Amino acid sequence: MDRVFEIQHPLVQHHLCRLRDERTPPAEFRRLVRRLSILLAYEATQHLALEQVEVKTPLATAKAQVLAQRIGLVPILRAGLGMVDPILELIPDAEVWHLGFYRDEKTLRPVEYYKKLPADSAVDIALVLDPMLATGGSAVAALDAVNGWGARTTKLLSMIAAPEGLRAVREAYPDTDIHVCSIDSHLNERGFIVPGLGDAGDRTFNAQA
Repeated sequence: MDRVFEIQHPLVQHHLCRLRDERTPPAEFRRLVRRLSILLAYEATQHLALEQVEVKTPLATAKAQVLAQRIGLVPILRAGLGMVDPILELIPDAEVWHLGFYRDEKTLRPVEYYKKLPADSAVDIALVLDPMLATGGSAVAALDAVNGWGARTTKLLSMIAAPEGLRAVREAYPDTDIHVCSIDSHLNERGFIVPGLGDAGDRTFNAQA
């Protein structure tokens, strides 16, 4: 599928195994989300624009490069919050803006309950963060918001994706890159990814009913 990048790196597969395991406790689950977020962000940011600068080292002046674009992290609440801090370790000057959706369990459609995007100029690159790309409803709604805001480039970063969600995003936003750690088999009748890992938000925040 065009513009869909599934990371095959051995470290990704290793950490993904523990992330899926139902026996993994919340504290370890959060650590695994951090590690995979860093690896996803590393892959998704390979083509960021740079500008030339000069810096003075203790010995001489050196030519160097720094990031040249405004970058925004846009986590989808609540599970996307776990991906923010590790990516900020890589891009400490990134802006962080939030979008909140919950899923109507009858229609499986997203319902927006929170949106925090500034009214003035948008970022150059928006990285939309959500660990699970299931039906694609929340992802498309988030991309609607950041594209309507005026972001020049959008990328979607998810740990696990279902083919149904990938198709939904591709159809709505064919120019958006999607970076995932795994493309799983399918969605079940409740709209959960199979084999997946369950509810990423519940497992991150130890809020399982």
